[in-house]
Amino acid sequence: MLNVYLLRHGQTAWNADGNRYCGRTDLPLTATGLAQAEAVSQQLKTVPFVAVYASPLQRASQTAHLASGGKEVVTDARLIEVDFGTWEGKTKEAFMAENERLWSEWMKDPGQSRAGGSGETGWAVVNRVDAFFRELVQRHPDGNVLVVAHNGVNRLYLAHKLGMPLRHYRKLELDNSSVTHFTLDSLGELTLKRLNSYL
Repeated sequence: MLNVYLLRHGQTAWNADGNRYCGRTDLPLTATGLAQAEAVSQQLKTVPFVAVYASPLQRASQTAHLASGGKEVVTDARLIEVDFGTWEGKTKEAFMAENERLWSEWMKDPGQSRAGGSGETGWAVVNRVDAFFRELVQRHPDGNVLVVAHNGVNRLYLAHKLGMPLRHYRKLELDNSSVTHFTLDSLGELTLKRLNSYL
């Protein structure tokens, strides 16, 4: 049985600035984000990780390096954040004022709708993240792995694996540098142990 410790990255400037949507924009961690990642390393210091994985965006790879206590981080493009299309760099209030219909369509059916009208569909996100974790189980049938990714991809993947309609993914709350712990068996079945936890 594989134990996965899934993190959302630490705070960035856009998280701090009215929670502006940050998909593929490669922002570093703020001083607060660095401190959050360091705090997680203390929470996880007794967990012997066999591997550490992260999105290639620096906010995730920085968090992974610090949270793991300096272990080697393997980046995987399948963990990158959702392509938010025209919503990139904007707050929800700002892009709602521009085109409320796009948000309404996304909330009704994120699986089939494109984020921001020109970005990814929810199912495209789920399929790539699920492929990563299926491969992870084959590579590491047991032990503990640390995976650091992003708010959007983490919540969409978890909603799918927990059998929730994707339109409910926003009901799962993940704070910056919080830990979500789950197991994956050889068939890829997920059992949730902790959600948005500080252990």
